[in-house]
Amino acid sequence: MSVHLAAVSAYDLTPGRLWSLIAAFLGLAGVIAGGLALARGRGAVVALAGGLAAVLIGGWVVAAAKGGPGTGYGIVGGYAALVIGLVAIALGGLAVARSRGFAGGRR
Repeated sequence: MSVHLAAVSAYDLTPGRLWSLIAAFLGLAGVIAGGLALARGRGAVVALAGGLAAVLIGGWVVAAAKGGPGTGYGIVGGYAALVIGLVAIALGGLAVARSRGFAGGRR
């Protein structure tokens, strides 16, 4: 039994691609908030929340994909969202650690 996947144009915005884009934008917002939190000391929670949302949604897109790149399931964007989300979580965690005095010694 063979499964035939319909051809999807690179310009079609499928539901999988839309969800992976949403996840990537949430992750990007988390990365920006994490960078600002490291510089200013505020916004670590936003970075952590954005990163977590990106990882969860990106992971869901990857798990639900029934085909590889180019099939319209958004698997490439899902993996990108996972990586971006992990970076946002790392930046947010580092900002929290710095604000509480855990990184680089006590204040």
